[in-house]
Amino acid sequence: MTTCNFFLVAALAVVFAAPALAVDSAVVQYQAQLAAAHVGERVELEIDLMNSPGFSIEIQGDSAEIRYCMAFNNVAEGWSWRPLADVAVDDYYRFKFLPLQSVEEARGEYEFEDKIGVSQQMKIVWRYDYFLAFENLYDFYPRAFDDDAGFIARVPASQASKVTMRATVRLIAPVVSESTTFWKAIYGKPVDFTLKKRYLVGELEAISFIDGESGRLLKRLEPLAAQR
Repeated sequence: MTTCNFFLVAALAVVFAAPALAVDSAVVQYQAQLAAAHVGERVELEIDLMNSPGFSIEIQGDSAEIRYCMAFNNVAEGWSWRPLADVAVDDYYRFKFLPLQSVEEARGEYEFEDKIGVSQQMKIVWRYDYFLAFENLYDFYPRAFDDDAGFIARVPASQASKVTMRATVRLIAPVVSESTTFWKAIYGKPVDFTLKKRYLVGELEAISFIDGESGRLLKRLEPLAAQR
């Protein structure tokens, strides 16, 4: 069985090429839903494979196995945490995530003395990380204690190096959610760093692997019940 750490090295330079038919960015879609949430709306979201350590491609002859491991993609927020869950049958974290986009902003700097007698210029940086949060992961594969478990697709090896990944989602309440964490600048790390995690919340309906060059659908994964 392939592991989450196995990557097709030769493909890394091109695997993240944008598809021919692009969807709106996570920033645009989040802001639209923040302005007027639409419960029940179906949206398509581009998965950020550059920030997906669970993503791997393994060539096996004329075909390629694409794997997106989900073992550690838990939404570690209070609204997702279930401390009384029976781990034999359920997960502590109700919602899972897929990364969508990250945006970093430099917001100036200021002079400050954190170490006595040493004045420094402290930078101010904000980062916004956007995610899809969904709770129906096990509609797509049986729950298992397996770090390699996740979304799996087989495609022609000749098309695997340019693959992109999209999620089709039906938005559910509260549609959007946000958390903020702040780290104060110190002498050894002179940066005031603010991290905002922003979530689009929905029910996952499909995962699609797409030829990033032509935009052609290579494989669509749907809930197991829909495949019967």
